[in-house]
Amino acid sequence: MNVTVPSANGASTTSRPAAPRPVQRPSSALELIRSTDLHEAAPPTSAPAPQAHQALPSGFSPEQHAALAAPLDRANVRQREQGRGKVAYVEGWFAVAEANRIFGFDGWQRQTIAMRCVAQAERSIGRDQKPGWGVTYTARVRVTVSAGGRPPLIREGSGAGHGIDVDLGQAHESALKEAETDAMKRALMTFGNPFGLALYDKAQRQVSSAAGQGQSHGETAGLQRPGGQRSSVSRPAPAAPAPSTAAQGEARTQVTAPTPAPSAPSEASLVALDAETIQQLHSTLRALPRPLLESLTRAFRKRFQVPDTAVTIADRISQKCHHDWIEAFLVQYEQVEE
Repeated sequence: MNVTVPSANGASTTSRPAAPRPVQRPSSALELIRSTDLHEAAPPTSAPAPQAHQALPSGFSPEQHAALAAPLDRANVRQREQGRGKVAYVEGWFAVAEANRIFGFDGWQRQTIAMRCVAQAERSIGRDQKPGWGVTYTARVRVTVSAGGRPPLIREGSGAGHGIDVDLGQAHESALKEAETDAMKRALMTFGNPFGLALYDKAQRQVSSAAGQGQSHGETAGLQRPGGQRSSVSRPAPAAPAPSTAAQGEARTQVTAPTPAPSAPSEASLVALDAETIQQLHSTLRALPRPLLESLTRAFRKRFQVPDTAVTIADRISQKCHHDWIEAFLVQYEQVEE
C-alpha cells in the first residue's frame, strides 16, 4: 500500500510504501509459565471477613421440655368401642387444657384450613329405629406454637367426624365439630405425650400406671389427677430486638472492663437443667418405692415452698439446686438403710 507524504514546501507530494505492521506472535511456553508464576506469587486480595452468625435464641424452656416429655397419665386416657376392639384416646378439652398449660394461653393458636362433608345419608337410629341422618366430615387443622425467640412451629393434622341425629342440622353440627377436634388433636399429638403421642405405641410404655396407685407417684411423673388443676409451665422470654449501631459501639467499649465473677454460690445453683437431665430425674423418681417417693415429694414441697395448689412437682424440677437436692436426699436415704 502506498502512502502520500507532503513535501517540505507543501507544493508536491511523493508516494512511498507504508511500513508493514509487526505481526504479533503467540506467547511461548516459557513466557506462559513465567506469567503464571508471577500471578501465583502476587499476594492475594484480602477477602472480606465472613460475618459471624448470630446464635439462635432458645426455643422451649426446660420446664416446657420436661412437660412435653413427661409420660401420659392413664387417668386422662379414655376408651371407645371401634369395630371389634377398643381405641384409647384423650379428650379434646384435655388437649386444649394441656396446650394452654404448656404453651400458654397466648402461646399457640389453631386454624381450620379445610372442612368437607364427605357423606350424608338417611338411616335408622336407636332401638326404636327412628328415621334419621348420618353425616361424615373431614377436616384439616393447623396449629401454630410460639417457641421463645425461634420462628413459630407449625404442625397440621387431619381428622374425621361422624354425626347421627334425627335432625339433619344437628347431625351436621356434631360431625363438623368432631372432625375439627380430631384434626386438632392429631396436630398437637406431634408435640409429645401429653397430647396422646404415647397412645400410638401399642405397648404404651410412656403411659403412667393406672390412677389410684398413689397421688405422689402421679405428681412426680408430671401427671394430672382426675379433677385436679395443674400449674402452668414457665415459658422462655421472647428474643430481644437487635441493638442499634450506637448501642453496639457502646457495648464494644464496655467489653474492655473486667467481668465480675459471681458473687454468691447460689447463682450457680439456679442454672437451668437441660431436658435430658430432667427426663433422667423423672425416670429415677418413677422407679422409687412408693413410700420413699411420697417422703421425697413432701420434703421437696417443703424445701422449695411448692404451693399446695400445685398438684405436681415435676414442673418444679428445673434447676441445678433441685437436681442436687434430690441426689442428696437419695444418698441420705441409702446411708440410713445401710
